[in-house]
Amino acid sequence: MKIEGEITTGLGKAEYFMSQEFYTKEFKKNLGFVPYPGTLNIVVNEQYLDEISQIKNSCKNLIKPDDGFGAVKYIKAKLNDEIDGAIVFPAKTTHEEKYLEFIAEIKVREKLNLNDGDIVYLEF
Repeated sequence: MKIEGEITTGLGKAEYFMSQEFYTKEFKKNLGFVPYPGTLNIVVNEQYLDEISQIKNSCKNLIKPDDGFGAVKYIKAKLNDEIDGAIVFPAKTTHEEKYLEFIAEIKVREKLNLNDGDIVYLEF
């Protein structure tokens, strides 16, 4: 599946969660990299929401962390045909369904010089 989305600023909470050792260890083990602490937030068109929901609901990749933290589902993804990473689906989130959170080993905004409103492509 390949979809288009628009970059947006997140709430700034992912940095804390993505730096927790139980998450980083599992991502390293299962994805082959330790994610940059934070996520790239992408707003997708409503036409993709049903398919994304199906993928999320059928996803078996799950990190169950220590007490006090929410579980995270994830699926491998590629951004703009060049950055390998994953889309994460946190169990505890305040984002609407139309927001996707992309993780990678690098700070993607800097690497690709992305700003809010820029269009990107995700393949997963």
